[in-house]
Amino acid sequence: MATHAATRNISGLARALAQHGVMSESEAEALQGQSQSAGISFAEQVLSGKRLSAQQLAVFASRAFGVPLLDLAGFDLDQVNRDYFDARMAQTRRVLPLHKRGNRLYVATSDPANLQALDEVRFKTNLVVEPVVVEDDKLAQAIAKIAEASGATLKDIAALEDIEVALEDGSPQSSSQTDEESEVEDAPVVRYIQKVLLDAISAGASDIHFEPYERFYRIRYRLDGILMEIAQPPLAIKDKVASRIKVISKLDISEKRVPQDGRMKLVLSKTRAIDFRVSTLPTLFGEKIVMRILDSSGIRLGIEALGYEPDQQQALLAAIGRPYGMILVTGPTGSGKTVSLYSCLHILNQPGVNIATAEDPAEIQLPGVNQVNVNDKAGLTFATALRAFLRQDPDVIMVGEIRDLETADIAIKAAQTGHLVLSTLHTNDAPSTLVRMMNMGVAPFNVASSVHLIVAQRLARKLCLQCRQPEDIPPEALLRAGFGEHDLDGSWQPFGPVGCDHCKGTGYKGRTGVYEVMPISDDMRQLIMREGNSLEIAELATREGMRNLRQSGLLKVKAGITSLEEIEAVTNE
Repeated sequence: MATHAATRNISGLARALAQHGVMSESEAEALQGQSQSAGISFAEQVLSGKRLSAQQLAVFASRAFGVPLLDLAGFDLDQVNRDYFDARMAQTRRVLPLHKRGNRLYVATSDPANLQALDEVRFKTNLVVEPVVVEDDKLAQAIAKIAEASGATLKDIAALEDIEVALEDGSPQSSSQTDEESEVEDAPVVRYIQKVLLDAISAGASDIHFEPYERFYRIRYRLDGILMEIAQPPLAIKDKVASRIKVISKLDISEKRVPQDGRMKLVLSKTRAIDFRVSTLPTLFGEKIVMRILDSSGIRLGIEALGYEPDQQQALLAAIGRPYGMILVTGPTGSGKTVSLYSCLHILNQPGVNIATAEDPAEIQLPGVNQVNVNDKAGLTFATALRAFLRQDPDVIMVGEIRDLETADIAIKAAQTGHLVLSTLHTNDAPSTLVRMMNMGVAPFNVASSVHLIVAQRLARKLCLQCRQPEDIPPEALLRAGFGEHDLDGSWQPFGPVGCDHCKGTGYKGRTGVYEVMPISDDMRQLIMREGNSLEIAELATREGMRNLRQSGLLKVKAGITSLEEIEAVTNE
């Protein structure tokens, strides 16, 4: 009687585990209660406690309920019927429709006793559902992979009202909850903004512009560095859109006369969240809002994916492998300097290394790195942060930008006293960076003794591989662009853009870096000490084997990565 009384309080997989003696009734009941309060499946709760392995649980469930067992590792996920794949249901119910035969739909699950999940699939598809038991960890990976591949992670993971927006202080705010301000209660506006954000992430945009004018209101995405208009919503919603964005970015919605800066986070799933940096600007006809999408996935790709030529990558890795010295990355705004620096920090970010960064503001969050946002109003400048870092026993210091002599002096002293310092400067090329530092007032001796490597960079659009086509460019034009006579041997073919659905008609998809990597040699140090100008430094660097931006870009034209037209545009100094 006692056994029956206990198992009456539990059901499904928990009941079966107790009845077969795999665990006690009290343990099964506790795990079931914990899973319900945590909002996860019972199988997840069992596995998180490492009571059973995913394989042991799958084998037990298959035998206990007489359901076929399938190893997802041997199943081709490309064969999954996407017509019946619902990312929201797959993520929340932990079910994956695999294959349809007649009116039967075979559905992968780690808990065949979860009738609520199977009934939801049956209701949505109007088919007879046949469960197939799979290992829970492999199921989660398969769902994430299919969702990512289909873009469903962004569009369907939750009904839009279920997505959470986290404020800058980290407190979550469900986007379905009503706000006190009447302006931002409008549910259609809330859903519309979420759709714009999700579509921007799905398209790979870097920025979203909400722009009010006298007679129209438009939204533009920056895709591969180019602004493209994607919508013209009704002019009447401009104030509601601005207010809603300001609320979720923790800005003052009553202040419309001065620019404001904020931050928000879009939580897409348990494992994925996207940060946005938000900037408002009062214009003649309302507040223009620009949202920068801060996606840190770029640094996880590794330095190999950034577009460095093999010798350039080797020089950069050799420089960051040194225990001290300064590495400078230069280029205009939006040329990818931050991603380059963070790719280096990602390599250096080891348990035995203390890394501190000062930025304005920190755009990429990297666990294990101590990141500081400078705040000029509060007196926390780059120089102040640097002084504080030097008292914090750092190994590696990253300064967002060297803007003045004070910051430059402290950074150079840090580089000379056993620290590796990474920073950026706004100059056109690598040789002029050294002259710029001397013009700021840094002594030539200090520049020569501290700087080990300078990288100048630009971002060039990559040709869409789906539609690019060979181009017939006259030899004279190739020579004029910078190719040598030896390059015109007919061993390679230039390509040009066309435009297709895959690249949205632009002919380009994605971007790659074009680099000028200049190590500081002993001869160059002597030239710096003699206060040589940028032309003399450039000539010496070329003799030592450095390729300038144009020459690096032409290598990418020869490789068919981008077009000559694009390289001429981005390296036209």
